[in-house]
Amino acid sequence: MSVLIKNGRVVTAIDDYKADIYIGESQVDVIGKTLVMEADTVIDATDKLVIPGGVDPHTHLEMPFGGTTTSDDFVTGTRAAAFGGTTTLIDFAIQFKGASTLAALDTWHSKAQGKTAIDYGFHMIITDMPESRLHEMRRLSDEGVTSYKMFMAYPGVLLSDDGTIFRTMRKAGEDGTLICMHAENGIVIDELVQIALKKGQIEPKYHAYTRPTRLEAEGVHRALAIAEVAQAPCYIVHLSSYDALEQLRAAQARGVMAHAETCPQYLLLDIGYYEQPGFDAAKYVLTPPLREKWNQDELWRGLRGDALHAISTDHCPFCLREQKEIGRDDFSKIPNGGPGVENRLSLIYHYGVGGGHISINRFVDLTSTAPAKIFGLFPKKGTIAVGSDADIVIFDPNQEETISYYNARTHHMNIDYNAYEGFKVKGMTETVILRGKVIIDRGEYVGQPGNGQFIKRGPYGGMYAGSAGKAAGSEAPAIERKAAGFS
Repeated sequence: MSVLIKNGRVVTAIDDYKADIYIGESQVDVIGKTLVMEADTVIDATDKLVIPGGVDPHTHLEMPFGGTTTSDDFVTGTRAAAFGGTTTLIDFAIQFKGASTLAALDTWHSKAQGKTAIDYGFHMIITDMPESRLHEMRRLSDEGVTSYKMFMAYPGVLLSDDGTIFRTMRKAGEDGTLICMHAENGIVIDELVQIALKKGQIEPKYHAYTRPTRLEAEGVHRALAIAEVAQAPCYIVHLSSYDALEQLRAAQARGVMAHAETCPQYLLLDIGYYEQPGFDAAKYVLTPPLREKWNQDELWRGLRGDALHAISTDHCPFCLREQKEIGRDDFSKIPNGGPGVENRLSLIYHYGVGGGHISINRFVDLTSTAPAKIFGLFPKKGTIAVGSDADIVIFDPNQEETISYYNARTHHMNIDYNAYEGFKVKGMTETVILRGKVIIDRGEYVGQPGNGQFIKRGPYGGMYAGSAGKAAGSEAPAIERKAAGFS
């Protein structure tokens, strides 16, 4: 089915112009002024933005954690993502200690296959990696899983020791793949948690008070120092504070292949949300926790200055009733995570572009292009160009809505609250095209489970995305040249 988009304002990470776009099948075929072509579907995009489909590099769908499972599965979560203008996400398969990462990948394929509304890939969460199983990482890469996540938090469950991290980073570097790091000092945090519980401090707010920014900064410093010695790239997930950002900048200044994302919750929510009455503060028990409000300006500055390279959601939803309730009498038992996959583009457009923090091109870069480049999806994903997948969002910059769990236009996630309840936004996704097929038509879902495909990703592409790659220059280690396809 062919599609012709007429009269739109096409915005990419580097361009901003008026044009028509013709899609013959699944890819963009022609871009030009006043195209006169027959098409099965004609979309009038007058006064609308025509932008690349969003790429969310950090979600947790149907993930077991803390004695329960995230409330969005691959059907509901990807459909909600589509409503919000995201056409590709990268979720996390989990290798449990002692098990094979290849078996873990098979398990997550069975969860997702034939169910997703949009395209998807996987990172692999690695919890242990002895020398005898390092060969699995090459196998994963061959299967299109070219990034891995490791944890410096959650001792006894997900935490990896520094030796395992170094060993895995070296192998990732040799293969041209990428380690994503949850950077906090989980050992010290656990001590702080026990101190709080012994004092009878059981309320949700103590989740934040036992995870200080200094311990995030220490984790970032340690992760990037290990990556530097391993001569491997590293991507810091959900960076939340100025303390951590300073460590990132210092590593980038040394030429380390250091990337990082932040999330809307750290840009727009703050530690004051933990003072909500009763147990409602549990909605905001996520890791890292919300920080003091002044950190927000520093994170926006980091995005503007290209120290931070992407905005993900870390969509990890647990219902307040039944699921978060597990920790009513002990904050350390509250499942960590919150929703957001549906609201990212509207929030960042309104508060980022509308708030004067970032340009409209940077908005596209942070929510689509840069994550596509870093994670081996570009130029198939992340841009509007002849030959790229026709993943396109018609975005109405003038439509105003109030985000709410009770508003069917702004909430399709399978969770009993919205983290951004009452937030007013100007700028909403109107129509979404996935590989040439309209799946959201003027706010109505017209797709079906199975429209999405698993996408095999290429090698680490950070050499082309952000200041870290630029800083390394011609003296970049051999791994960076190899990752970019050079011998």
